[in-house]
Amino acid sequence: MNTANETILVVGGTGKTGRRIAERLWDRGIPVRIASRAATPPFDWENPASWGPALQDIKAAYISFYPDLAIPGAADTVRAFARQAVASGVQRLVLLSGRGEEGALAGEQAVQESGAEWTIVRCSWFCQNFSENYLLDAVLAGEITLPVGDVGEPFVDADDIADVAVAALTGSGHAGQIYELTGPRLLTFAEATAELAAAAGREIRYTEVPLADYTGTLAQQQVPAEFVELLVYLFGEVLDGRNAHVSDGVQRALGRPPKDFAAYARDAAASGVFGAQSAHAKEAVSG
Repeated sequence: MNTANETILVVGGTGKTGRRIAERLWDRGIPVRIASRAATPPFDWENPASWGPALQDIKAAYISFYPDLAIPGAADTVRAFARQAVASGVQRLVLLSGRGEEGALAGEQAVQESGAEWTIVRCSWFCQNFSENYLLDAVLAGEITLPVGDVGEPFVDADDIADVAVAALTGSGHAGQIYELTGPRLLTFAEATAELAAAAGREIRYTEVPLADYTGTLAQQQVPAEFVELLVYLFGEVLDGRNAHVSDGVQRALGRPPKDFAAYARDAAASGVFGAQSAHAKEAVSG
């Protein structure tokens, strides 16, 4: 399939991975259509009537389901979307899936049975969770508090995910592949925090708390119940050690090693996202 002159749909195109994928496609001169609630017309997973306009004249699509493939009913929604996509003429689907999430397997199967060429991109914890949205406020406050102990996590860089997805959307040899993406080494959250602190040039502490205490604090902060339930699943099951190993997905898909967490931390600090102290880190890197 030649996608050079075909518009590619990026579902979730304003998120961590979707935004990066769209930027890479634009840089290559490939037409992109963003599917999100902020798009015109808006795309809403809960409103199937909004899918048709997004799928019109599309040959390849990246699917990032919100909030997570592991939630009940997600697979049925993805199945309905994939079927409509194929009926609309979509030939290639690339799905962002979870790593170690049993609930995500049904979503993968829905795409695999759609009749389109498919590629599955499995990931778990993004490096960018520390610098974009979720944990950034905690990093800026100087203390990350999570219900996670000495479990190793191979944090994966969102730029690597985007590179793999773009390769699968536009290139050959990726159909029928399941790419499990990780960084090159395991880090506990305490170790990752220490590397962030070193890169930012200031103190950032890590504190482990019981899961019940963590979710109780979120409830007091009026975090939506469905998001709290998702975090209970992620912290209580996915971070039970099942993902404490690295995989070769980035190498297989791109022919290069994945980005290391330390390199991510240095780049994020140099961008200034971690606050005023990051300016000193930027000087140290450039000097």
